[in-house]
Amino acid sequence: MRIVAWNIRAGGGRRVDRIARQLARWAPDVVALSEYRATPPSVALGAALAQRGLVHQLTTADARAPGRNALLVAARWPLRRVRLGLAPRDPARWLVTLVESPVPLVLGAMHVPNRVTRRKYPFLDAVLACAVRWSRGPALFVGDTNSGRRTIDEETPAFNAREEGWIDALAACGWHDAFRHLRADARVYTWYSPNGRNGFRIDQAFVNAALLAYLKDATYVWGRAARGRRDALSDHAALLVDLSDY
Repeated sequence: MRIVAWNIRAGGGRRVDRIARQLARWAPDVVALSEYRATPPSVALGAALAQRGLVHQLTTADARAPGRNALLVAARWPLRRVRLGLAPRDPARWLVTLVESPVPLVLGAMHVPNRVTRRKYPFLDAVLACAVRWSRGPALFVGDTNSGRRTIDEETPAFNAREEGWIDALAACGWHDAFRHLRADARVYTWYSPNGRNGFRIDQAFVNAALLAYLKDATYVWGRAARGRRDALSDHAALLVDLSDY
C-alpha cells in the first residue's frame, strides 16, 4: 500500500491539473491532502482523484467557508470516519478515518496550526493524548505538523523544546516518525521559507507499534513541473509512505 500525504498549498488553484497528474504518477492507494478547500479547483482535484480510482473520499472542507484550509482523504477502499473524544478542537485540520483495505488500518490526517494562532500547542497536546490512549490497532498520523527536531530538521534555528518534546513523547508511547525510523540522521527539508530561503522538515508520518513492522519506506518527493522548479506544484514536498503486505 502506498500512502501519499501532501500539503497542496492554498487549495491548488491553477495547479490542480498538474497536481492530479503528479499524484497519478506516484500511484497512491490512499491520499491525504492538506490545504484542500471547498473551492472549484479543490473540488476538481477530488473529482480527478476519483477518476483515477480513489473513489472513496472524506473531507473537512465546508462550502460555507470555501477559502478555509481543510483536509481530504481519498482511497481505493471504503473510508469510515473515526471520532475520538480527545481529538484536537480544530475540526477542519484533523480527520481520522478507518481505511477498509484488505488489512484495515486507521489514518489520522492533520494540519497543525502555526504558533501565531495560539492553537498549535493545544493541538499537539490533543494529538499526543489520542496516541497515548490508542486502542484501535494499526494506525498512522500524517500531515503538515509545523514541527520538527532542533538542528537536524532545520537549516536555521526555528523549532523549540516543546515541539521536539512532542515528537519524543509520541515515540515514547510507540508512535515513530517513519522517516527518522528508516533514516535516523538524514537531512531533508520539506518546506522552505519564502523570505529566508531556509529549509525545514515539517511534514511527517507517525506509525504506531502495531503498524511499524509493515513499514517499508518513507520518502519525500517534490512535485516537478516545467523548468524543474522545486515549488512549481506546491511549496511542500510530498511524503510517500509504503507499507508491505497491505
